[in-house]
Amino acid sequence: MQSFSELNLCSALRKNLDKHEFVTPTPVQAQAIPPLMEGRDVVATAQTGTGKTLAFSIPLIEALAAVPRKKAVRALILTPTRELAIQIDAAFRQLAHGMHIRTAVVVGGMGEGHQLRDIKAGAEVVIATPGRLCDYLDRRLIDLSGATTVVLDEADRMLDMGFLPSLRIIFDEVPAKRQTMLFSATMEPSVAGLVASYVHDPVRIAVEACAETASKIDLFGYEVAQGSKFDLLEYLLKHEKGSFLVFVATKEGAERLTKFLQRGRHKVAAIHGDRSQSQRNASLQGFKDGVYRVLVATDVAARGIHVDNIAHVVNYDLPQEPENFIHRVGRTGRAGARGASWTFVTPIERATVRSYERTLGIQMHYRKLPSLPRPIGLVTDVSAFLASMNSKPTEDQS
Repeated sequence: MQSFSELNLCSALRKNLDKHEFVTPTPVQAQAIPPLMEGRDVVATAQTGTGKTLAFSIPLIEALAAVPRKKAVRALILTPTRELAIQIDAAFRQLAHGMHIRTAVVVGGMGEGHQLRDIKAGAEVVIATPGRLCDYLDRRLIDLSGATTVVLDEADRMLDMGFLPSLRIIFDEVPAKRQTMLFSATMEPSVAGLVASYVHDPVRIAVEACAETASKIDLFGYEVAQGSKFDLLEYLLKHEKGSFLVFVATKEGAERLTKFLQRGRHKVAAIHGDRSQSQRNASLQGFKDGVYRVLVATDVAARGIHVDNIAHVVNYDLPQEPENFIHRVGRTGRAGARGASWTFVTPIERATVRSYERTLGIQMHYRKLPSLPRPIGLVTDVSAFLASMNSKPTEDQS
C-alpha cells in the first residue's frame, strides 16, 4: 500500500484523512492496516513514533462505521499510561469526526464522574489503562461482553509495569471470538507469552529495529562530573536552538531541576508520577504550544509524550534499562526529521553506556566538554544540590 487512497474507506473517514493531510502510510500502517481490515489478528513490533495509532484506528473506525451504532462498548484500547490514553483519544476523535462514534477514557489519576458519564452515554470505544479498568469491572461499572475488538498498545510497557494480572482479568471479560491487535516495541518472552495466550493466528509484522530508529538521531555524549551536569545543561540551552525534553531519574530530581531552571528564567515545566493529571496535561500542552521550551520528565513519560518537532532529548540521568534509552531518544527525530540527543555520562557510567551500545547496536559520539563558567551563587549551589539528590534515586511511579 503506497497511499491511503488505495483503501476502501467510507467517505467520512476518507475526508478526515485528507483534512489532516494523511496521505502516505508509514511502514507499520502499510503492513498492518490491510490484514486488520480483513478481520485478522495482528502482532506488530514497532518503535514509538512509527504511526501505530493510525495503524489500529483506521481499520477500527471503518469497522465501527460499517454496522449500526449501539450504546455498548464494542472496542477496547488498552495502554500503559494516562498520557498515552488521552493522546490516543484525541487522535481517534480527529479521524472519527462527524461519524458519531462515542469514546470514553478510563484512567487513574482523574475524577471518575466524567468517565462514567461517557460510558453510560453509550461509548462504543473505551481507551483505558488496565488498573482503572479492572477497578470499574470489579465494581460492575462497565460491561465488556460486547467488545469484539481489543487493542493492546505498548504491550511490553504494560507488562513492565506489572499489569499482566489485570490483563488476564480483562481478557476474561471480553468475548473469546474477537479481533486482537497487539503493538509492542519489543518481543520479549513475556510479550510472546501474552501473544500465545490471547492472540489467534496473527499476522506478524516487524518494523524498524532499535538501531534503525536511532539512526535518525544524532547521539551525542558528554563525559561530565555529576556536579557539573546542571552547568552543561545551561550551556546547551544557551548554544542550541529549539525545544528540549530532559529526562531525569527521580520525581524529586525533576521537581528540583525544574525550579532551578525557572530561577534561571527558562520557560520550563515538569511531568512525572506525583503530578496530578491536570498538571500533566497543562505541562504537555504548554510544551506542544511552545509556551515552555523545556519539559523535564521521568521515564513515566518516555513512551507517553507524542510531540512533533522536539529538537533535543537530554538524558540528564541514564535510564535503568537499555530499551528505555531508545524510547527516550525516540521522542525526537519523528516524522522524517532528524533529531539530537545529549547523554550526560559520569566517569563511573562509561561501562554502562558501552553495554547499552552493544545491546542496542548504536554508537555514542562523544564531544569535548565545553568550558563551563561557574558564576558565584546559583549555578554552583544548584549543581552540588542536584548531585546530592541524584545520588539516592527512587523509583518513579505513574
